[in-house]
Amino acid sequence: MKTLIDHLGQYAEYHRDRRNIASHFIGIPLIVVAVAVLLSRPGFEVLGLWLSPAAFVALASALFYLRLDRRFGLVMAALLGLSLWAGAALAVQGTGTWLGAGLGMFVVGWVIQFVGHYYEGRKPAFVDDLMGLVVGPLFVVAELAFMLGLRKEVERAVEERAGPTCIRTNKAAF
Repeated sequence: MKTLIDHLGQYAEYHRDRRNIASHFIGIPLIVVAVAVLLSRPGFEVLGLWLSPAAFVALASALFYLRLDRRFGLVMAALLGLSLWAGAALAVQGTGTWLGAGLGMFVVGWVIQFVGHYYEGRKPAFVDDLMGLVVGPLFVVAELAFMLGLRKEVERAVEERAGPTCIRTNKAAF
């Protein structure tokens, strides 16, 4: 199994432009919540918990993140729990509300992502490796930690592999 540094480093290679990274702070959370919303149907309540395909995807994702790194994994599990809460709240609404919210967030999130990758001049990481879809949310949490001065050893290791962040002036076609 790849390590935390392997996953973050590989993902970071596609994300060095600071504008692209900033777009991920908006786009990826929108997409994660949208997926939780859309996968929250069908579902049913058991002991106060809404069980749906979203719950199983979130559980599998949380276990993946926890195996990579306990601290980041706990943060990711909490954020996935919040996404599940939002998904369950919208899943019990009318079909129009549920579907409109889920699809709307999904489309807006991806538009923001592609705008960021325009600045990057490089295609999204998931195009070459589908694991990028799972690593993306972790990358956002890691970048936030780095901005807060946390996990410097991880930041250094990721930058050794991917290089420092920058503002690109010449955009390559992707």
